[in-house]
Amino acid sequence: MITVAFQGEKGAYSEIAAKKFFGDKIKLSPSFSFNDVFSKVKNSEVDLGVVPVENSLYGSVFETYDLLFHYSLTIIGELNLQINHCLTARKKFALKDIKKVYSHPQALGQCSDFLRTLKKARVIPAYDTAGSSLIALENTEEVVAAVTSKEAAAIYGLKILKSNIQNNQENYTRFLVISRKAKNGDYDKPKTSICFELKSMPGSLFRALSVFALRDIDLVKIESRPIPQKPFQYVFYADLVGSVKDKKINLALKHLAEISVNIKNFGSYQAGKTYKS
Repeated sequence: MITVAFQGEKGAYSEIAAKKFFGDKIKLSPSFSFNDVFSKVKNSEVDLGVVPVENSLYGSVFETYDLLFHYSLTIIGELNLQINHCLTARKKFALKDIKKVYSHPQALGQCSDFLRTLKKARVIPAYDTAGSSLIALENTEEVVAAVTSKEAAAIYGLKILKSNIQNNQENYTRFLVISRKAKNGDYDKPKTSICFELKSMPGSLFRALSVFALRDIDLVKIESRPIPQKPFQYVFYADLVGSVKDKKINLALKHLAEISVNIKNFGSYQAGKTYKS
């Protein structure tokens, strides 16, 4: 039985994603932060980790990108999970009673339109969606609600005041499965994730993109993040369609190396399935 770390308490969307990807026959390791997930994987405390990397409404999870760069672990899989948020509270409260709403900043952003209709409620960021359920459950002095999953509501015995409160019903989060070791498989729909820091020269980003365009390699995502030790310099993260086993991708990476300070290859893996919640 493999052990999988995720950020948050039981009922977190990352736990739901892990169960969708691996099934129920896994041992789960709740973790306080994304850094804790990466640290557990690196230090062999768990076999694998599951972390969110982007949301279709609210954009990228920048902390995940930064930790990928810092820890240099391998990506061995991905999945897309439909996210349906609920407003939950202790059973004695009604929607009109709510004075405070807690949840992870990503979840609050995804539900901003609905939350603006709660004129009497103060919106407060918390470290985790499922952890917000614990806040709502354990705070006996205030009228508190949480934006969380229906699974978390069931675990912590909360009432669902309103379902599907996200701004758009087509709300999906992409999760990555991270490991210490690469998975050298043959995939029918492979993807490869890399990051690279370019040399300081005119047109370097154009040249970097050209190494893929000239070989008809589909670049499905590119993201830039600042390098902490180098003010106003950036590392670029990219997702490519194909595997490093493909000759054209191998040649593209060699070409990219000529104009880069360094390149990190996070691995090739099967393009993720999409799961409804």
